[in-house]
Amino acid sequence: MKDLKIKRIYETPTPNDGVRIFVDRLWARGVTKARAHLDLWDKNIAPSTELRKWFNHEPEKFEEFNKCYQKELDSKPEEIQKILNLLKEHNVTLVYAAKSPTINHAVVLKNYILMQAML
Repeated sequence: MKDLKIKRIYETPTPNDGVRIFVDRLWARGVTKARAHLDLWDKNIAPSTELRKWFNHEPEKFEEFNKCYQKELDSKPEEIQKILNLLKEHNVTLVYAAKSPTINHAVVLKNYILMQAML
């Protein structure tokens, strides 16, 4: 398995990013699609609108958000498998727009994918 990373969409893409997948449901403000250098935009793997609005990137809600988002991911095995298949041959970078590098859905998604890879 190759490397799985996360990166803000506002950071400069690098060749080591491999396949860049934007994992937000909404497009990031102030970034053109050309500047983002994305290979895929997977809106379906993003948290539901309801969960995203409830969480609102509030640190005190992150633990509960993590549990709820993992439950949502349990119902999306085909989306997870697409990423696992890419990881067999490519580095993959999950690209997100949230401000916090540690309290966001891409962190949860990365950990979830890595756990699935171990099964």
